[in-house]
Amino acid sequence: MRGLVLQINLSPGGLPKRPVAEALLTPLGFEGDDHAHPGVHGGPLKAVLLGAAEVTDDLISRGFPLFYGALGENLTTRGLDRRELRPGMRFRVGQAVIELTEFRTPCSALDVYGPGLRGLIPEKGALPSDPGWAMGGFYASVVEPGWVRAGDIICLVDAAV
Repeated sequence: MRGLVLQINLSPGGLPKRPVAEALLTPLGFEGDDHAHPGVHGGPLKAVLLGAAEVTDDLISRGFPLFYGALGENLTTRGLDRRELRPGMRFRVGQAVIELTEFRTPCSALDVYGPGLRGLIPEKGALPSDPGWAMGGFYASVVEPGWVRAGDIICLVDAAV
């Protein structure tokens, strides 16, 4: 499994996150990125949020006023099939290695983009067979810190699943 990092997105807290060309990924996430609700987002098991460009593109085609970074993802990727992502998968991205921990469930912050968006993103307990699996993105921990740049390859290096 292999894809591309289209964008790295950071914010001082909350949505949206805005693109940067490169950033240092640490065990607690990207330097310069913060969380509006640190009790819910962030921490070592939710240090990074991956989001698929394909999902954003699909939601835009449905009329939602989105752009890459709008859903709060730190890494906007293209080419990784979200339906194949599972906790325990490890990916090299730039100089860093991350491990998927859990898919992101919808929160009320997404309501700013219009009614119905949250209903498309599965809640906890969803199974990979759910058509909306990982539409909200996938959280990851940082196994090896390092620099990540827009345009870097993201590729599967291990799958303990």
